[in-house]
Amino acid sequence: MFLISFIDWRLIKENTALILIFYFLSIISLVGLFFFAPEIRGVKSWYKLGPFSLDPIEFTKIILIILLAKYFSLRHVEMYRFRHIIFSGIYVLIPAVLVFFQPEIGSILTLLVLWLTVLIISGIKIRHFLVLVFCGLIVLALCWGFLLKDYQKERVISFFMPYQTLGLAWSQNQAKIAIGSGGILGQGIGKGSQTQYGFLPEPQTDFIFSAIAEEMGLAGILAIFVLFLILIWRIIKIALLSKNNFSRLFASGFSVVIISGFFINIGINIGILPVVGVPLPLVSYGGSSLITVFMGMGILESIKAY
Repeated sequence: MFLISFIDWRLIKENTALILIFYFLSIISLVGLFFFAPEIRGVKSWYKLGPFSLDPIEFTKIILIILLAKYFSLRHVEMYRFRHIIFSGIYVLIPAVLVFFQPEIGSILTLLVLWLTVLIISGIKIRHFLVLVFCGLIVLALCWGFLLKDYQKERVISFFMPYQTLGLAWSQNQAKIAIGSGGILGQGIGKGSQTQYGFLPEPQTDFIFSAIAEEMGLAGILAIFVLFLILIWRIIKIALLSKNNFSRLFASGFSVVIISGFFINIGINIGILPVVGVPLPLVSYGGSSLITVFMGMGILESIKAY
């Protein structure tokens, strides 16, 4: 984080052209995935650079936070105009569509939650919000009927009927077993049977919460919750103390990305959400997610300092 904390938020805040350049570069990087990214388990989400992998959607998230913060900080007195909601939605829709066809449903949920939260904080009217909800339900129905692939539908079905679709719900069932077997203090680091013997899928990324629960128990889980609460409180405090709309909206948007990633990942692990592949911020293995979180923290440090 300290390596990236030199980012001066005033340079970003005052340079709309720079923000748009980064936005278009992020769109180009998402398009490039369809041509240059290797297919891993049916998904094209990472550029392979030698021993390293680069996930452009993680960088797109931080760029969208900056873009939405800039857009609404200039138009907060005109939020009664529905066209501002439409225009801001287009900024989010373009990367969301590209991510959908990779496919990476978890990141789409994060982008939509980010957009809706920034709208609410900016002062969207209730009737406009209800219109968005109604349109969202229609889009959801159309996606289910025409766009979602069979395995994506199976994940949702297995979430609602886990005991009737044991094969499809294998991942979440194993995650629940791992969490339950951890007890108070856990089985010990490197000694979890579900994690170490391959029963728990992706224990370093999607199901790292279950792996920690199994090997470190309730004590490890509580430590994670306490640390996250401290982090979120510090981010929200910066948002509340901000003296301009851009800083307030950026801090709020960044907190949404952290909170949504936290709750979606844990929700997947404990079986209250379908498996959509969202990393646990600052915990899951993955350099792209870690770097973007550090970038956001660096900008927050700059906001707090100035």
